[in-house]
Amino acid sequence: MTENDNTGNAASPGQGGNSGPNGPGGPGPQGGGATPPPYVPPTPQGPQTPPGGRGQIRNQEPGVTKPRPPSVAEQRARAQAIEQQREQQLALEAEEKRKKKLRKRLLVGGGVAVGVVGVVAIWYAVSSPDDVEAQCTQDDVVVEDQYCDENYARSHGGYVSSGFIYIGGSSYRYHYGGASTPIGQKVSGGSYTVPKGANVVTKSGTTVQRGGFGVSGGSKSGGS
Repeated sequence: MTENDNTGNAASPGQGGNSGPNGPGGPGPQGGGATPPPYVPPTPQGPQTPPGGRGQIRNQEPGVTKPRPPSVAEQRARAQAIEQQREQQLALEAEEKRKKKLRKRLLVGGGVAVGVVGVVAIWYAVSSPDDVEAQCTQDDVVVEDQYCDENYARSHGGYVSSGFIYIGGSSYRYHYGGASTPIGQKVSGGSYTVPKGANVVTKSGTTVQRGGFGVSGGSKSGGS
């Protein structure tokens, strides 16, 4: 074997040695060196948001997600709202009590007022005298009122006796109540007795008797 033959069998750069292509003396980039791992594509992921950052959305599941405890400011605001509601309720109750008390006073006062008015009305109705008309008559015939006036009779030489007024030989007296009768006609109904407690007035406006509480008075000019 010649020297050239040994040189041709030696390993040249880029060729595998005695260990073969995958041995320690294996090929590099051109056939020698270690074999790289297989390519694995990266897993796609969304934008990473730091925990607690803005724009983070958390899904809440009933019975699983625990509610966030209220802050101090929220607790204070809630306590103030509860206190305001309580004060408003107390104010409403106080106003309702005041209205009920006022209505009760009005009812009691109204009852008393009605009672007083009723008593006064009854008292006035009982004590109010009746109005009776007096008509001057001569032998049951209506004549002018002046003939039953005592002052007129005396000024004409007349006088009064036993309820009669005498003037120039004629006698006159008042007739009380009954139908209002024109002069020259005979009276009907009524009486020649003065009614007690009544207001007795003639057609011409002369007061014969002022009534009230059973007391009679006034310018009595005739009657029995």
